[in-house]
Amino acid sequence: VERTLLLIKPDGVQRGLVGKIIDKIERRGLRMIGMKMMTVSTHLAETHYAIHKGKPFYDNLIDYITSAPIVAIAWQGSKAISVVRQVLGSTDPTEAHPGTVRGDYGIDIGRNLTHGSDSVKNGMNEINLWFKADELIEWKRSGEEWIFEV
Repeated sequence: VERTLLLIKPDGVQRGLVGKIIDKIERRGLRMIGMKMMTVSTHLAETHYAIHKGKPFYDNLIDYITSAPIVAIAWQGSKAISVVRQVLGSTDPTEAHPGTVRGDYGIDIGRNLTHGSDSVKNGMNEINLWFKADELIEWKRSGEEWIFEV
């Protein structure tokens, strides 16, 4: 069982897409184990996006992610990383397939609606960065045996 972090960025929140994005992921069988709406501090943004420091888009990314509320969601389930990344689509909305979040709703790479963890290790690290342990709830969905092969 994997865990992954999903951030619905300011454009996704401002455009009223939070419910649609959650619905797409829940329909794929993942369990939401933590969720919060928040304003991102500069420190948290810089820590999360440290890998991009020095790149031309870094300052704009930090300014953007801290400019308005976001929704942070921790997901858990079989192949959670790849499921969320498939649902989100390509980072560049102009390359994302129809039916994906970015393919259906994305317009610009700088306003690509979401962030999803890219590996199991990063998923765990990112969840630990964005959530305290007592903000995550372990639970099992009734009927999971109809969704996943055991």
